[in-house]
Amino acid sequence: MRPRVGQMLASTVDTTAVIVVRCPDGEVEIGCGGAAMVEGDGKGAGAAAGTPDPGLSGGALLGKRYADDELGLELLCTKPGPGTLTVNGVPLPMKSAKPLPASD
Repeated sequence: MRPRVGQMLASTVDTTAVIVVRCPDGEVEIGCGGAAMVEGDGKGAGAAAGTPDPGLSGGALLGKRYADDELGLELLCTKPGPGTLTVNGVPLPMKSAKPLPASD
């Protein structure tokens, strides 16, 4: 899949939905719970039809960003679920907050 900024993706194995915030120029496979995500908001027919892989059940949290800085990919979780977000089969880590500068 070649993601686009602003594209909505939904899991086919749970309730997780994300929006692409940043994406690389090339092809990447974005998945959740061991299955590839599909375009859409997850409300369509066939949404959450499968079962997540037990080894990829770390969950995605509402409002959190998940990013791979090397690839240039960043996703914003708009609907939480029990599946772990992955890119090219590798779990996508939650993006940490930047520390604020000290105010003296």
